[in-house]
Amino acid sequence: MKTVCSCVFVLISALSMSLPGTGAGQIPPAPPDVAAIPADALKTASGLASKVLASGNGETRPTKGDLVVVHYTGWTTDGKVFDSSATRGTPSTFAVERVLPGLSEGIQLMVVGERRRLWIPESLAYKGAAGRPKGMLVFEVQLLAIDTPPTTPPSDVAKPPADAKRTASGLAYKVIKDGTGSTNPSRSSRVTVDYTGWTTDGKMFDSTVTRGQPQTVELDQVIKGWTEGIQLMVEGDKRRFWIPENLAYQGQTGMPRGMLVFDIELLKIER
Repeated sequence: MKTVCSCVFVLISALSMSLPGTGAGQIPPAPPDVAAIPADALKTASGLASKVLASGNGETRPTKGDLVVVHYTGWTTDGKVFDSSATRGTPSTFAVERVLPGLSEGIQLMVVGERRRLWIPESLAYKGAAGRPKGMLVFEVQLLAIDTPPTTPPSDVAKPPADAKRTASGLAYKVIKDGTGSTNPSRSSRVTVDYTGWTTDGKMFDSTVTRGQPQTVELDQVIKGWTEGIQLMVEGDKRRFWIPENLAYQGQTGMPRGMLVFDIELLKIER
């Protein structure tokens, strides 16, 4: 059965652990104060410590209910990188309330454009969870943007707007953000995407954004509207698609019915 997703909501308590070294950038070197909290760091009542490395130009701080777009790197106190968006070359988008408690608290102290180093005690990190980094963790975070949560549907969710482009199959779409890539994927490509899907009454039924983890799919193994639409994109593109039922789940039991609306960001063409 060809599907886009499991259509199951998954609540997460941590960022995905992608090992660095295969991404687009170099592995960031550990900061000189990675082993211990410096004397000039600011401390909160919870035990979180932080230090502003570069001031931002925004005025609003994110709340728990917001989505944020960040670049980040995480180290253990021995200077080992365990995760970094910089090595992947793509910022991460996630819900503030669905990451580590210390990371959530620290990001809420920031404004857009700010870069801050966080020393997160184990009690606000992974708390000894199996397979996760142990002890105090050090994150360097740059807050790039504060986004509207995907639970709030787009204003044009009910039907394609007049400025949407249409294909011969009935697929409609509009560009939300232009990409920087130059190559389109083919029908046989494997791609990594972030997406949110809504029914036309504004109900969100699935989102990698709320899970904080992009999804990799084979374009010949997803719904027809995805197969066609993603082939129009380049890396970095974000588009909104209105997919008629005959290009979506076609009335399959347990799947959303009718026309579906997807915001899809093409992060990487894997092959």
